[in-house]
Amino acid sequence: MLAIFFAPFYVLVNVYIVRWMILWMGACHRLFQTIYFRAAFIGIYIFLASTLLTGFLIKRPAALHHALKVIGNYFLGTFLYILLVILVVDLGRILLKYVFHASWIHYRSTFAITGLICTLLVAAISIFGILHAKNIKVTSYDITIHKKVENLDSLKIVLAADTHFGYTVGRSQARQLVEKINKENPDLVCFAGDMFDNEFDAVRYPEDIKNSLKSIQAKYGVYACWGNHDVNEPILAGFTFSGNGEKEDPRMREFLEDAGVRLLEDESILIDNKFYLVGRKDIDRTEKMQEERLTPAQLTAGLDKSKPILFLDHQPKQLKEVADSGADLNLCGHTHNGQVFPGNLIIQLFWENPCGYLQKGNMHNIVTSGAGIWGPGMRVGTDSEICVINVHFQ
Repeated sequence: MLAIFFAPFYVLVNVYIVRWMILWMGACHRLFQTIYFRAAFIGIYIFLASTLLTGFLIKRPAALHHALKVIGNYFLGTFLYILLVILVVDLGRILLKYVFHASWIHYRSTFAITGLICTLLVAAISIFGILHAKNIKVTSYDITIHKKVENLDSLKIVLAADTHFGYTVGRSQARQLVEKINKENPDLVCFAGDMFDNEFDAVRYPEDIKNSLKSIQAKYGVYACWGNHDVNEPILAGFTFSGNGEKEDPRMREFLEDAGVRLLEDESILIDNKFYLVGRKDIDRTEKMQEERLTPAQLTAGLDKSKPILFLDHQPKQLKEVADSGADLNLCGHTHNGQVFPGNLIIQLFWENPCGYLQKGNMHNIVTSGAGIWGPGMRVGTDSEICVINVHFQ
């Protein structure tokens, strides 16, 4: 419903953008003032701006559908920065014209040079964001859990989340992800949800991605919990449509099983009689699936709390409840750290721990910005990452 509500606003914003683009190009050269050029330019822009909708509506042929979705994701990020740059420059123009009465603001050369700078700036940010998103970084944490574990002084965990395998994230990102994980020689690997980007059919070369994940080497195994996007729902510009279709896509579950990833759904497992790993159902996915979700206290009720208890939860919510339940370490994802500027600033208003490390009572909470991307096909001001967590027991 939100996508429908925002549709008229989206159209008006694009009209505003195209108007300034045409005015700027017209100031640069007479060729750009011709009706033929303007008609061609507007036609191309309408095609790009409408790929968000056409990619949603056109399902066949599959290759066209996939191409439209990919173009739409990249356009969404570029559109954001076109709008931000034009708004800032337009605001500056108004201030210079009506407050400071700058005469040079009316010069044609001033307009042309400003437009060129804006174009280069948007292009540079977009290209950087697209390339930067494909580079997975490694972020390290060292924490101490004050529990003694027999024959185990430390534990190396690799946390990954939000791979969003689908239209924008594919097998090359999966190969890089696995290479970086295996390079760390982890004892335990945890995926904190959103393995998929709502539509399993969006995953190209699923066998190759599956084989990559299957090659992860970890002493105690590879585990995962579901995220809010690990459900079968059509998606339009980041907004999901529930519809009446089946929410559970069995291919997602089969994919993880074949890849050697053990899924934990509101259940705990005692690993090597040394520590517990508790995997939670995602709060949003549970609501969509009309399932019950256990509380943190219910999940730890029968556990031996003298042993370390590790929680794996997609969204960093209910941190106090998780800490009070006896958890020593809570591993999360979901936030993407805002993914694109200024989202990385805004997101801090909505989450107690939007990304990174937070201590809550005796519990350590670590939120990763994710190894993949969602919506806009880029990262600006944030990193794609995996987290290496060196846990020391004392």
